[in-house]
Amino acid sequence: MKIIKNLLAIVGLVSISGLFVFAVQAPLDRDVQPEQKMINDYNIYAVKIPDDLNFAGEAMPLSDPDVYERMDRELLVNTYWQSNGLLMFKRAQKYFPVIEPILKKHGIPDDFKYLAVIESGLTNAVSPAGARGVWQIMPATARENGLEVNDNVDERYHLEKSTEIACKYLLQSKKSLGSWTLAAAAYNAGNAGISRRLKEQNVADYYDLLLGEETGRYMFRIVALKEIMNNPKTYGFNFDELDLYSNIPTFNVVVDKEIPNFTTFAQEYGINYKILKIHNPWLRETKLNNKSGKKYIIEIPEKGYYPAP
Repeated sequence: MKIIKNLLAIVGLVSISGLFVFAVQAPLDRDVQPEQKMINDYNIYAVKIPDDLNFAGEAMPLSDPDVYERMDRELLVNTYWQSNGLLMFKRAQKYFPVIEPILKKHGIPDDFKYLAVIESGLTNAVSPAGARGVWQIMPATARENGLEVNDNVDERYHLEKSTEIACKYLLQSKKSLGSWTLAAAAYNAGNAGISRRLKEQNVADYYDLLLGEETGRYMFRIVALKEIMNNPKTYGFNFDELDLYSNIPTFNVVVDKEIPNFTTFAQEYGINYKILKIHNPWLRETKLNNKSGKKYIIEIPEKGYYPAP
């Protein structure tokens, strides 16, 4: 009886093994064309790198094998990080119309809006080092350039004002370093940091520098996002205009006194506390401490864009 059980077990094992071998081998039929083997429409492709990539009109030297590989990496990473890519398209529709005219006013190339994309993902991000807002400005830099930064009010979260400060910094960097590419890199590593590396390595171009991981990837990430966001279909991103986020129209309310309770203040304008803070993220507390009588401009959304409270 024991022998019979052992034989049955062996036969069963052989049968299962045979099925397993068949299951593995069947798809490997050499007569079946590759496209016939696909059971869905999702495929992974190598990304073709355009030969005319540039930042602010300054060409990227793709004939350099190192530059080519680093650019390939960033195009691949950002092409196949689909969820993040779609969010960038959605947010850009909302925030680029605010950023673009400020860049233009200061004579800064439009490509710098993609610097904001990689700095913060177009969100009011907070870095471990203490940088905040869409442009990731440090507190000292903000105060040096006239922004108010404290627990009650932090104007680094004010998109228009922080964009103005970013422009001022970039213009100084361009004047000091000589190119827009180096100015952009200096936004990450500082003017002194880039100048020191250029001198140490006896080169004059960003793409000739050996840099740390973050600054070394910085320009490639910017150019990758620029390329993808200007050619969504080429990189597999599909969406309609209605899929994108929109900027809600607002009107300004000038305030020159304390506001003891933002909940009450918001309700006076037909909105709630949450909506007030969404449109004015630079207001950091539940009240405004304004003993000096300083004039602040608070944005209130036009009626009809949010449900009545």
